[in-house]
Amino acid sequence: MKLHTTKIQQYQTVTAYDDRGVQINTTRYEHSLLVLPETAPVIWPVSSFEAITAEHFAYIASTRPDIVILGTGLRQHFVHPKLTAVLMERRIGLECMNNQAACRTYNILITEGRKVVLALIFSTDKETVQDA
Repeated sequence: MKLHTTKIQQYQTVTAYDDRGVQINTTRYEHSLLVLPETAPVIWPVSSFEAITAEHFAYIASTRPDIVILGTGLRQHFVHPKLTAVLMERRIGLECMNNQAACRTYNILITEGRKVVLALIFSTDKETVQDA
């Protein structure tokens, strides 16, 4: 789905997405990714939802967001609280949703001026994408 541009063009904005990847300001990505409004997207070394560790969330916490929008792939999954304890300790909110909902939510939050991190998981297992 393609999205329209708005007054937030100076930020890292989701401009399109599908089941296999996302477009951030006209650049296509097909791997797990961290997106912050004011810095270039960063490869996130998470190959699947099941591969997420507490260290992945510690890295996100180091960026000091107010909220993390976690895109868990094609389907919504919820992370065990043990893995996200560092976020809770630092009073950083976490919302889990499928990738498409996460992309839309991220764009809305940056228009509100929120300090948000979009963490998207794109599985490297091609069977996962085909089965969904």
